[in-house]
Amino acid sequence: RRDPRTRGPLTPRRAPQVAVKLSVVAAGKLKDTALVALCADYLRRVQPFLAVDVIEVRDMPAIRAHWSRLDGARVLLDERGEQIDTRELAQWIDRWRRDGRDVALYIGDADGFTVTDRTQADKMLALSKLTLPHRLVRLVLLEQLYRAASLLAGHPYHHG
Repeated sequence: RRDPRTRGPLTPRRAPQVAVKLSVVAAGKLKDTALVALCADYLRRVQPFLAVDVIEVRDMPAIRAHWSRLDGARVLLDERGEQIDTRELAQWIDRWRRDGRDVALYIGDADGFTVTDRTQADKMLALSKLTLPHRLVRLVLLEQLYRAASLLAGHPYHHG
């Protein structure tokens, strides 16, 4: 389809560009090439709407070192976290944009976060009541960030 005003291809509306960055900080490196490709695809897709990067760190002490240097919101992905839908995630992102606040979303290792970690978090997010492998959490989180950002931008990806 073509844009009738410019006669060029239709492009999605972009969300207002605010200098807010979301970092997905994950303990461990993905080894499965198919999973790496899927994560890279969603990371590429979200970029026109939202600045997101993925930081792989070695282990939980490296995650804690990262958040000690962070000047922004800390969100832990944890089974005890708040369960929200995509529209609520979009609202979180919109609020972070309005506040001009960088955010790091932390994915722990197989042992998860300690009580101390959880008390130091600004928010905790549970993607499901199910226990998910941390490598799968990364994929689901990237897809949901893309879905929420495209929803904010009025892009037709989200149909719900």
